[in-house]
Amino acid sequence: MDRPLKTFFIRTYGCQMNELDTEIMAGQLIKKGLSPIQDEDSADLLIFNTCSIRDLAERKVMGKLGLIGRGSKKNVVIGLTGCMAMAKKNNLFQKFPHLDFVIGTNNITDLGHVIDEVLSTRRQVMKTDELFEENLDYLATRRESKVKAHVSIIRGCDKFCTYCVVPYTRGSEVSRPPESILEECRSLVDQGYKEVTLLGQNVNSYGKDQPEWNCRFHDLLARLDAIQGLERIRFLTSHPVDITIELMQALRDLPKLCQFVHFPLQAGSSRILKKMHRIYTAEEYFEKVDQLRSIVPNVSLGTDIIVGFPTETDEDFEATYEAMKKIRFSLAFIFAYSARKGTPAQRWKDDVPEPVKEARLQRLLELQDQISSDEQHQMLGKTYEVLVERFNKDGRMLKGRTRCWKKVILEGPSQLIGTLQQVHIHSFSHQTLLGKVVQ
Repeated sequence: MDRPLKTFFIRTYGCQMNELDTEIMAGQLIKKGLSPIQDEDSADLLIFNTCSIRDLAERKVMGKLGLIGRGSKKNVVIGLTGCMAMAKKNNLFQKFPHLDFVIGTNNITDLGHVIDEVLSTRRQVMKTDELFEENLDYLATRRESKVKAHVSIIRGCDKFCTYCVVPYTRGSEVSRPPESILEECRSLVDQGYKEVTLLGQNVNSYGKDQPEWNCRFHDLLARLDAIQGLERIRFLTSHPVDITIELMQALRDLPKLCQFVHFPLQAGSSRILKKMHRIYTAEEYFEKVDQLRSIVPNVSLGTDIIVGFPTETDEDFEATYEAMKKIRFSLAFIFAYSARKGTPAQRWKDDVPEPVKEARLQRLLELQDQISSDEQHQMLGKTYEVLVERFNKDGRMLKGRTRCWKKVILEGPSQLIGTLQQVHIHSFSHQTLLGKVVQ
């Protein structure tokens, strides 16, 4: 690179935690004097913030980097960050010699120093520490939305599910000090934000690694609920083992807390759950759901499901199918199993044929479509609180969400963006509700 960096473009793959990391990196780059642009081909600095959860996400990044390597981007600094940086760090420079730097999930605070080192030495730089130190400048985060924001509260995971790379790519659980979280949320409210979504691989574990704080997840939620001007609080993701009675009661009692819990089941067969090392049986999961619904009757549940896990039989799959029929999730992310390098499950034979995986996947998708349709029919003619977030893609209608995470399209002026409105639902299209503001 023979000229100073002036512009940057970050392409994000994967989960909400990656989206937040992108926003944090963008904030660092803006403080450094660079400007974000939407045109990837014109940027002086290209960063690919990657995901390793599924094979498809990795293949997309590999294909993109290969394409750039065959092109003519001679005057561009190219970096790779995120989970792939941790999972594949040993051969990335060999495979992609045009890559200038690799930064792991625990090193995004080093971004500025790494770029300076690349420019001054003209050498490839890699930073992939195994442990995360809670020292990020969250207040400099550059967010796209001006209405709702993601806020990190805990990083890493200690559960070691046999199919998952997260404990290896993001390390062990590290909670963020409550004062830092509260400071960021107050700052967001001062900037006009109405909703925050608290992020962590397992938010229910918040504070367990720092018992001297005497602040567990439900305690943190109570402190956030007291912030004047904050309208809504959400959180992702909850591990079923760690959900507590106190958290359920917080969902019932704290007025700003939205009654939606993403509560991954993964499989309805206790044998498969044991093989996945999920640390609960199907029966224990059902008990938690019953308990949650008895305390918070209007709660909506989301889930993740994997079909075709090694040794999954027809009987195992039917148990998952019946579990979904029984619980009736409002939202479900359903995937066919693919082995991830470095996980215990990779050692097992991937013995469920692809056509069988695909057939099982389609059955669950069709079931979930029917459940969602039934739920939407039940919402017709009723009125719900909607936070209006932005214009829809068509630029004419407005878009927002209910407290239970349903997307709503409605008519109205731009002045409604960032406000809570009572919306009467008159119809729906696919997964989206259509409504009208109640005057």
